[in-house]
Amino acid sequence: MSETTFADLDLGPEALKALAACGYTKPTPIQEKAIPHILMGRDVVGLAQTGTGKTAGFTLPMIEILAGGRARALMPRSLVLAPTRELAAQVAESFDRYSAAHRLTQALITGGSSMAEQMKALEAGVDVLIATPGRLLDLMERGRVRLILTDIKILVIDEADRMLDMGFVPDIEKIVTRLPAWPRRQTLLFSATMPPEIRRLTKQFQNDPKDVSVDPPASPAETVEQFLVAVGPRGKRAALLKILEREAVESAFIFCNRKRDIDPLAKALAAKGYDARPLHGDMDQSARTATLAAFKAGEIRLLVCSDVAGRGIDVSDVSHVVNYDLPFHAEDYVHRIGRTGRAGATGRAWSLAGPGDGDLLAAIEKLIGRAIPQAGEARAETPKPKDEEEAAGAQEAAPARKRRSRGGRGRGSAKAQDTAAPSEPPPPKRGRGSRSGKARAPQKDQPKGFGDDMPGFFAVRAPPPADQT
Repeated sequence: MSETTFADLDLGPEALKALAACGYTKPTPIQEKAIPHILMGRDVVGLAQTGTGKTAGFTLPMIEILAGGRARALMPRSLVLAPTRELAAQVAESFDRYSAAHRLTQALITGGSSMAEQMKALEAGVDVLIATPGRLLDLMERGRVRLILTDIKILVIDEADRMLDMGFVPDIEKIVTRLPAWPRRQTLLFSATMPPEIRRLTKQFQNDPKDVSVDPPASPAETVEQFLVAVGPRGKRAALLKILEREAVESAFIFCNRKRDIDPLAKALAAKGYDARPLHGDMDQSARTATLAAFKAGEIRLLVCSDVAGRGIDVSDVSHVVNYDLPFHAEDYVHRIGRTGRAGATGRAWSLAGPGDGDLLAAIEKLIGRAIPQAGEARAETPKPKDEEEAAGAQEAAPARKRRSRGGRGRGSAKAQDTAAPSEPPPPKRGRGSRSGKARAPQKDQPKGFGDDMPGFFAVRAPPPADQT
């Protein structure tokens, strides 16, 4: 284990004092590797899994550089782009915490807040501009921000994989073209993952960047214990309730792929007595801020969220993560389960896989280099879908005359079921013409278009073919 301290990284006494006040004495691996290169003025690509201190890895040297320079009136000297309002706010909090001994100012420019107030803050002059791309472009289109950005010395693209992979490339390109070019601008990219196709896109933003990586790309933290639960087409909610019932869940992220599924799931959990709330990009800023604050304070036990909403959430004591949906991108699996097991603590991550999730699961296991252990007990006890239970009950209550029909074939089937019932039947295969999923042999005399409950007076037997008369 490295014995490097923050004092060994050429940080000034003011920064060291701020770190000591926060209780930090030793840098994390990503901080130890990135800070010296940033202080040297190099472009940097910082790769490390979530929860390893990437935010401090760029805010600390950025503050050190800004403190040694001279500010121009109304001209911010550093720009930090973040994909979500929550992550931008987290960067702003870190900047305020570590720059307490300096006379540096910052402005937070995000959607969901008063644009007039944000314009007012810019007109007063700031050293650091922390923004989401959409709101920054809105202000640029109003004409006055473009001139303010001409003195940017440091550009930071935080959570670069999410910014680039989720369609923000055009916005970033528009913003970067209005900034000073290299060598007047230093560009830093920090991310939890960086797939090869995304890495190629970063070349247009940086000049001979220094790569710093403390873990293999997309490696899950060893402090997180992983489990996989196989569920039926309609068994996810029941499986989730079983996990929450059996696990000692202190707090948990529950990830869904689609925003439209988040609110119904949160309401269903609340109806079962769980203190669950939704968090996604369609909520207004005040609701998102209040929900996040309540979750951090322990007032909310379960947070049902999307990937984008979950990116900027920094909570150190989350006990569980549940992938209600397997992520579409394998890299997001690592980021999701990294929400637990942070700062040396242990965590548990559960993933629900349906019949159509084979390709997604294979991509995840290929990325992490091993199979996710299946929770056999939870899998075996996952309740059947409601329609299968109803079908099974209807079959048991069927009149005896149906089982005795067709020359005793029903009696033989019933006897076989009584004497040779398997202890753990295989999952039913959906078949046509049977709610229980079991294929039935066609009956020659049964008219088409009716089910088992056909009234007797409709049973008109068709005449035999002419060649059999």
